[in-house]
Amino acid sequence: MDGNLEFSVLKEKQRAIRAGFPETMGLRVHRAISWVGRSEACDGDDDARFLFLWIAFNAAYADEREFQSIAPGERAAFLDFFGKLVALDNERRIYKALWQRFTGPVRLLMDNRFVFNPFWQYHNGIDGYEDWEERFKASAKSFAQAFQAGDTARVLSFVFDRLYVLRNQMIHGGSTWNSGVNRAQVRDGAAILAFLLPVFVDLMMDNPDQDWGKPFYPVIE
Repeated sequence: MDGNLEFSVLKEKQRAIRAGFPETMGLRVHRAISWVGRSEACDGDDDARFLFLWIAFNAAYADEREFQSIAPGERAAFLDFFGKLVALDNERRIYKALWQRFTGPVRLLMDNRFVFNPFWQYHNGIDGYEDWEERFKASAKSFAQAFQAGDTARVLSFVFDRLYVLRNQMIHGGSTWNSGVNRAQVRDGAAILAFLLPVFVDLMMDNPDQDWGKPFYPVIE
């Protein structure tokens, strides 16, 4: 697949087969596709595009168990979701995206300390993060090992770990709209999400009987 899987294609497929979707999975897909569609209308606004696509990601993956009193870390949640998607990706669309289409942007993200959480923990005066540079090097080494091993789920986890920091910066008011300071990572992050999110949703629709978890905000009549 050379181009992005567009909203119109996803929506047409969903309408054709949604009668066979379990209710919880159908709601996830419906919500995620709606936000993918909204992201396509951003007309060059990479900040808005990134945020709408992250909402689509949350709609697709977030499990209500994540909101219990002892929730696993985001990395663990990502890895579980990604492992399931990769196992179902018979055409290796995710692998090809990471190793071919986006290999440059992915490596730039991994080399960027400004989307590495311990860097900000240290600069915000949080104790225990004085060794952020060592952690950064260790993370880069672990990523390189996963990349060389062709471990798609772990590579996705590393990429989304960085994108999650970018998401936090934007959601919590830690960046300026259309800022030149973080333009490259926002642009690349939006491009990566714009390609991968529709693939994730497409795989979910192809495998409706998998356990995709329960939406935390169900529709209440």
